[in-house]
Amino acid sequence: MRILIAEDDARTSRILARGLTESGHIVDTTGDGATALALVLEGIYTVVVTDRRLPSLDGLEWVRRLRAERNATPVLMLSALASANDHTDGLRAGCDDYLAKPYVFAELLARVEALARRRDALYAHDTLRIGDLTIAVQERTATRGGRDLNLQRREFLLLECLARNARHVVTRSMLLEAAWPYEFEPRANVIDMHINRLRNKVDKGFPVALIHTVVGAGYVLKPDNGTRAP
Repeated sequence: MRILIAEDDARTSRILARGLTESGHIVDTTGDGATALALVLEGIYTVVVTDRRLPSLDGLEWVRRLRAERNATPVLMLSALASANDHTDGLRAGCDDYLAKPYVFAELLARVEALARRRDALYAHDTLRIGDLTIAVQERTATRGGRDLNLQRREFLLLECLARNARHVVTRSMLLEAAWPYEFEPRANVIDMHINRLRNKVDKGFPVALIHTVVGAGYVLKPDNGTRAP
């Protein structure tokens, strides 16, 4: 899953990010509430872990604004403020869970995973279909013409991004945001390399190509332009 950490203490943020990354997740970090709000509104995060006391916008306020935008991304508030009233304030602001500092990482990870499962349950029937391509989002599987495409994690994230924007141009920047953390510094051709690998799985051996290059713009996933697959 892709997780955002909103924490202004650099050491705390670094330790938490390392633990979540080592647990197999893509992790982005920010040190202020306004940036957290802007990032989460992009709709790319599975779960957010936020401190309560943040510069720019505190945790309660940015979560309130997030919910006002009807964004349901699960949020775990992590705070040294640990009274019953503090917990209540966090939940009423729109947080899905509240964990006091200091915390045990195993418990935090379990809570994050529980929030992700709850989110996935809402999308249990979220299946994307473009032509003979079928993408089961929760199961992280993709088939074409009934054939399993055996995609790696980043390949799946790239294909999902293309499918959610089917018939519309997806820029390289959008694809980069969908599959890599923000601090990742890509080589100039990293997206093109991964798209070429994805094409070999999605289009090779089929009569019609689905993934098309839009010169100077990006890529588009569509089944109806008649281009033959390689």
